[in-house]
Amino acid sequence: MLARKKSFTSAIIGALVALSIIALVLSLVRVEDVTLPPTVKYGMVFDAGSSHTSLFVYQWDSDKENDTGVVSQTLSCDVQGQGISSYANNPPEAGNSLRECLDKALQVIPAEKQRDVPAYLGATAGMRLLREQNSSAAEQVLAEVAKTMQEYPVAFRGARILTGEEEGAYGWITINYLLDSFTKYSPKAHTWLRPEAANIFGALDLGGASTQITFMPEGSALSQNEGSELTLYGYRYRIYAHSYLCYGQDEMLKWLAKELIVESFPSTRVQHPCYPRGYEEPVSLSWLRASPCTDSSDPRLAPGDSAVTLEGSGNASACRAALRSLLNLSACGHSQDCALDGVPQPPLRGRFIAFSAFYYNFKFLNLTEGQPLAAVREAIEGFCSRSWQDLSSSYPTENPKRLPRYCANANYILTLLLDAYKFNESSWSNICFQMKAGGADVGWTLGYMLNLTNMVPAEAPARLKGHSSSLWAAAIAFIILTLILGLAALLLELWV
Repeated sequence: MLARKKSFTSAIIGALVALSIIALVLSLVRVEDVTLPPTVKYGMVFDAGSSHTSLFVYQWDSDKENDTGVVSQTLSCDVQGQGISSYANNPPEAGNSLRECLDKALQVIPAEKQRDVPAYLGATAGMRLLREQNSSAAEQVLAEVAKTMQEYPVAFRGARILTGEEEGAYGWITINYLLDSFTKYSPKAHTWLRPEAANIFGALDLGGASTQITFMPEGSALSQNEGSELTLYGYRYRIYAHSYLCYGQDEMLKWLAKELIVESFPSTRVQHPCYPRGYEEPVSLSWLRASPCTDSSDPRLAPGDSAVTLEGSGNASACRAALRSLLNLSACGHSQDCALDGVPQPPLRGRFIAFSAFYYNFKFLNLTEGQPLAAVREAIEGFCSRSWQDLSSSYPTENPKRLPRYCANANYILTLLLDAYKFNESSWSNICFQMKAGGADVGWTLGYMLNLTNMVPAEAPARLKGHSSSLWAAAIAFIILTLILGLAALLLELWV
């Protein structure tokens, strides 16, 4: 009888010890430690711009979807040749131009994951212009790039032309996602917090055919018809986003060349204040007529396919004056709440990231380190005063087609930011010229993919994985109680 009682007591002690060990293990192991390893997912987006096309491949852990700051850039690939709009007369080549970058993408994405990769192509201002000129040609180009992408083992989700406002909004999403501006997790409060609205960055984008400005103004400064409302991570953001078609740097140079030519007619040698001294560029009038931005029906343009020669004079102040005369600033009068062509714009607010051509031009001139406006002006004037012989010998590796345009582009950036967008001496310091953030390129592509894959949902992010504090407390209490009972049983056995 006594032996049976001891055996029963031993069994109780053993069970309690076993339960103690199990509880201890469960309390120390976090939820994510007992789940399967995270699965990496991929996505790809083609940025089909007016002057070139680029492919971006992104990756993220599937178990962190809808959290913040988890998407990273795996690959960027520049497509050889011009933008897809340049293939209006040969649409199949638009599709073929993408193959090299698609092949590179498949080299970095594991074969077993490729068929699940969402793949998009977004076209911007170049295709918007082509659609205005020839809608059927634009449709054929999109059909050909879609046909090519469908040949590859990816989940093709469509090729489409973005509106200018979409382009601006997606760039704004990209910047604030990469800089973790939308929402932050507070370990102390055990919740997601919305950063102050003043910490939300604005976006300044300059391409070849258009420019975009997007920011979050004061609530009362935005009328009902001016803004767009986005709901991200459980918060509503009312943003101002506007795109100016034909105000990209390439189209502005065409427009300026046309105005200089018609003002000098019938002379075939035309002084160009934005080109360096000693530089000459032959221009065909048919080239000017090729874009709707230069108004091919202008009666001041001489008929036929005659040519003129642009001769650089390298005068920064005259260059800015010529560019300013093209911008329709008079429609705003003296109002500060107005930008170009009489378009309303609320007062600027907060810091801005200036990317794309804003960055590339200023990077070449070493002006991306936060220099004050006076120093920027001085550097641009100094560069513009240099002769073509001096520049070509000083930058032997620079593209000879791009080098003579830096003076014009830099002065256009100043004109656009100061005269159109209304930055000034004091607010200039709020502009950061950069092309990368959080290890990824800044642009609209990441924001586009995040939106279409619902990686930035309307609702707030889910609570972080792991045991809650109440569960931990219960586990510890259970361990202590179990050990006390086990110790009591052991003492009882020894006593008996």
